[in-house]
Amino acid sequence: ALTETNVLYYLNDAVTQLLEHKDEYTQFGVVRYFAEYFTSVKNGNHVLFREFSYIKATSHNRESFIHIFWKCFRQIGKNGDLLAMAEYSSLLQLLCPDFPTEMVQNAARIVLTEDATDCLMSFSDFIYSFQIQLFFEEFVESVSVIYQDLLSGKSPNTVIVPTSTSVEQLSSAVNEEPDAQGGVDSSIFCECIEGLCERFKHKFPSTVAVKEILESSQRVSFYGFLMALAKHEGVNQDIGALPNKSDLLIDPEMDQELERLIAQVAISPTSNNSSSSAAGQKETSKKASPRKSLHQRKRIEMESDGSTEETDSSEN
Repeated sequence: ALTETNVLYYLNDAVTQLLEHKDEYTQFGVVRYFAEYFTSVKNGNHVLFREFSYIKATSHNRESFIHIFWKCFRQIGKNGDLLAMAEYSSLLQLLCPDFPTEMVQNAARIVLTEDATDCLMSFSDFIYSFQIQLFFEEFVESVSVIYQDLLSGKSPNTVIVPTSTSVEQLSSAVNEEPDAQGGVDSSIFCECIEGLCERFKHKFPSTVAVKEILESSQRVSFYGFLMALAKHEGVNQDIGALPNKSDLLIDPEMDQELERLIAQVAISPTSNNSSSSAAGQKETSKKASPRKSLHQRKRIEMESDGSTEETDSSEN
């Protein structure tokens, strides 16, 4: 359910969009515009082609974007393709043109546990790590500062809630963490994270999951902890954007659509030309301007709901 604050946020955004594109929206009525806007929010399609500041503005937006990314590109995982960080960044920017490369790099580091962003990653490894990085962005930044403080030998009593300044100073230091001894003491790390969560204003994983992860070993590295969060089914279920890993690539409807298209190709020798034409049209839709009107985006969403990613993949 949307909180009162989020409802006001969406209402403000709806009015802003209406004023910026009033010539387009007044053609089919203001009442219909608001109905379609909030229906889109409810269905999670409202984040398509929007700016990154909008995507990260609410937990619902973040969850919706993760889900849409999975829907659009899950065929990559089904095909067993391995992609580099830059390629995942390009895919994300098809859905959000200004999606920051830095966040994709951070997600890649969770998978690779090092600053080797040119290595290839499977879709399943990347998307669950990406989910943690995007949905819990502020939590990850705060925990990274705590980790670095502990790594430098500070007492748990002197570890304080991170500030934006300390977060900015963190990246290079954490990347240099020593591998020999395997990070920091898990029990102390857990104690510090629990203290953080008690006063944290942003979303964070359940403390039950955090304890379960940190009680499984005596020492833990920063990226080892994040990878364990990414693999934790309870954390994934709490977010609600992705199915469990065992079901990530299962999609009977997609398989049926692929079989239908393959059958069409086998029957009609001229279908390749029509497929190429359709591919060109869909590519144009996927690269639509982020400033497209709600009415135009809704048409794209209706066409793509449950089938865009399958059709695009089958044409490759």
